[in-house]
Amino acid sequence: MSENTKKLTLVPLILMIFTSVFGFANMPRAFYLMGYSAIPWYVFSAVLFFIPYAFMMAEYGSAFKNESGGMYSWMEKSVGPKYAFVGTFMWYASYMIWMVSVSSSIWIPLSNAVAGADVTSTWSLFGLGSVKTLGILGVIWIAVVTFVSTKGVDKISKITSVGGTAVTLLNVVLLGGGILVVALTGELAEPISNIGKSFTTSPNPSYQTTFGILSFLTFAVFAFGGLEVLGGLVDQTENAEKTFPKGIAISAIIISVGYALGIFACGMFTNWSEVLGGSHVNMANATYLLMSNLGYKIGLGLGMAEAGALTVGAWTARFVGFSMFLSLTGAFFTLTYSPLKTLIQGAPKEVWPGKLGEIKNGMPINAMIVQASIVIVMILVVSFGGDNAAEFFAILTLMTNVAMTIPYMFLSSAFPAFKKKQLNGEIEKPFMVYKSHKGAVIASIMVTAVIGFANLFTIAEPTLTSPEGISKTITMLAGPLLFAIIGFVLFTIYEKKYGKKSDKNDKLAG
Repeated sequence: MSENTKKLTLVPLILMIFTSVFGFANMPRAFYLMGYSAIPWYVFSAVLFFIPYAFMMAEYGSAFKNESGGMYSWMEKSVGPKYAFVGTFMWYASYMIWMVSVSSSIWIPLSNAVAGADVTSTWSLFGLGSVKTLGILGVIWIAVVTFVSTKGVDKISKITSVGGTAVTLLNVVLLGGGILVVALTGELAEPISNIGKSFTTSPNPSYQTTFGILSFLTFAVFAFGGLEVLGGLVDQTENAEKTFPKGIAISAIIISVGYALGIFACGMFTNWSEVLGGSHVNMANATYLLMSNLGYKIGLGLGMAEAGALTVGAWTARFVGFSMFLSLTGAFFTLTYSPLKTLIQGAPKEVWPGKLGEIKNGMPINAMIVQASIVIVMILVVSFGGDNAAEFFAILTLMTNVAMTIPYMFLSSAFPAFKKKQLNGEIEKPFMVYKSHKGAVIASIMVTAVIGFANLFTIAEPTLTSPEGISKTITMLAGPLLFAIIGFVLFTIYEKKYGKKSDKNDKLAG
């Protein structure tokens, strides 16, 4: 950034926060899981997680604005290198688990883009069932993307840009379409007979128990993810001391209201029992079925015959599928190397065994190959573990939610130590929302508790509600736990081999 570059004012700041956090697919998925009753949980998460956590990220970012290591540097200077490495390693691992999920589910938007509907349940390779077939396709996808990424990904950013623009447009289609359907039909597709019941009780049988409802909190927290990027915006903001807190607060309100309106809009054109209550519906295809139904309802509302309305629905599904496929493809290519490169460059190079830490042509090629191998094994384990598509995609989604929210706990838990050093003068304090150590501790406990309880309920719920559910619990727990252990072992070995030598070098450098 040049010295003449204009700093962010309030409105551009709010727009940047909005685009970093707000996710289209969160609304249809929330409606599928909880109906209108998802809305209070999103508001709850905004107040107890989003706002206090966003202020923490802003303080980290402003205090360490000259550090290139991102969250690793934040935690290293606040708590210590081992804590920072394990936390960052789990953050990286969450993207690996995201790859496992998306590599198998990306075929659903592709199917919608081509066929106008999710027909993946009919796909078969080598006589295998659809779940195993999607697993095999996921393995091929990982291999191809990794191979292409090692050669360079200059053109991928264009795909990401087009897909991102199209997905942003989907938000307008969802809200505008919902209002149009109500205007044409004069009623809500999902009626509200009892406000108290509609906004507290899920129509989904899996989310009607206490543990089921509480486990939904992970989805609500996940919907507000992506806040780590905000740390780098503080020093780019004009009059940050006043503008940034105001921007966070206004963004939280806009995002919360946006999610609430989006979830409510789903009910404007979708009757839950008729559209989402079937056994063919799962977490991966619910968005496309719901948006296809929007096109269908608009067609009927405009007086079209059944066949014409179905055609409109199919083309709506194609638009959604094409947009999501492009967006996921662009994100996939970027996330194949970006988090891995950040981790390798941020941590001490001696941590990595053999040639794992080598960077060739700007890419961590050796590590990418190992990463692809691990992801492929995980895909095969999950996809060949059962033939129920709904269960398969539910496990993948829950694994991703748990893995991607646990690193937030590392950052929020480190905040009191950061604040103590900041107040003692060991760390710069160019921007402060939490003026006291006590306030930082309260915010840290609140945010960490929300994330912790959300993940606890999500992980424990399958086992507590069904004897067969223990395999789901183990699957969700195994990934993050395994990577935490690997991270701990790697850094412990590094400390034993290079710890004293590193300390001496640091002292000499100082």
